[in-house]
Amino acid sequence: MRAAVFEEPGPAAVLRIVEREMPAVGAGEVRVRIVLSAVNPTDTGTRAGRGVPDGVSPPRVPNQDGSGVVDAVGEGVHGLEPGDPVWVWDAGYGRENGTAQEYVVLPRRQVVRMNEDVPFEVGAALGIPALTAHRCLTLASDGPARLAPGALDGRTVLVAGGAGAVGNAAIQLAKWAGATVLTTVSSKEKADLAVAAGADAVINYREEDVVARVKELAPGGVQVVVEVNTENLRTDLSVIAPGGNIGIYVAGEVTVPSFKAMLKNVSLDFVLTYTTTTEEKDNAVAAVAEAVNSGAVKVGEEAGLPILRFPFERVSDAHEAVEQNAIGKVVVEVTQP
Repeated sequence: MRAAVFEEPGPAAVLRIVEREMPAVGAGEVRVRIVLSAVNPTDTGTRAGRGVPDGVSPPRVPNQDGSGVVDAVGEGVHGLEPGDPVWVWDAGYGRENGTAQEYVVLPRRQVVRMNEDVPFEVGAALGIPALTAHRCLTLASDGPARLAPGALDGRTVLVAGGAGAVGNAAIQLAKWAGATVLTTVSSKEKADLAVAAGADAVINYREEDVVARVKELAPGGVQVVVEVNTENLRTDLSVIAPGGNIGIYVAGEVTVPSFKAMLKNVSLDFVLTYTTTTEEKDNAVAAVAEAVNSGAVKVGEEAGLPILRFPFERVSDAHEAVEQNAIGKVVVEVTQP
């Protein structure tokens, strides 16, 4: 089989495609033929040598997320059979083998069946973005531990960066769960994408006063903020409702206006999907799978997340596209559906 490998950290050019032996499948494991391998910022960071520490050194096959078809199952595996369409998560975290290869073997828990009518593009776009979004939306002590239809009824959510992959997932999952969703963007192009994702109101922060607009739309404040930029914290604290939750899923220095936060008894939470608890991750996977199979989560420009496709031979170009902040979801075509 073919695999994209980097022998040492570096720029995207360190990736090269090599021939490898087909991996054997052991007890409790599933071998997946990867159709689409997704590229996330954490994937490019790991390749560049600045990723989340996980104790694994190169050589490595990058990319955490992907979709494909079950090729073989090991002893003791239930609920999956060869030929089933699936999506996978955290494939390369703490392991040498991510999804940028034709076949990958994973523990059963990390392979999720999807309905036959779910496009592989949707499956590849889940993983890190959708599971991160789910965690951010379920941080509240008085909120649901797992999203489902109606779980966020009566709540208003503010999603910062609604045209990004996590922002898109947060909008779709929050709407599926019954929330009113406001989002911020930086351009007309991104505003159109956020509307396509299903946001109830979109605020262009380059042209509008975010605090004034949110207070107009949600006079009592928003209950949850899904935050992509630590510099927005003062704005978040101005619009959050008493007892609200702010979930930050991006690295950065934080200066907290503590008195302002104290006055509202606000919770500030930091989210990294890799290191959430087993229960939190299982809840996220189950909820995302339900939403996807019900048709509530979609991708493509018509759903607010354009798909940028690269052939396997151009895996380096796919990594570069992510590093250059391409708008949309970057996927690598590893094998044919």
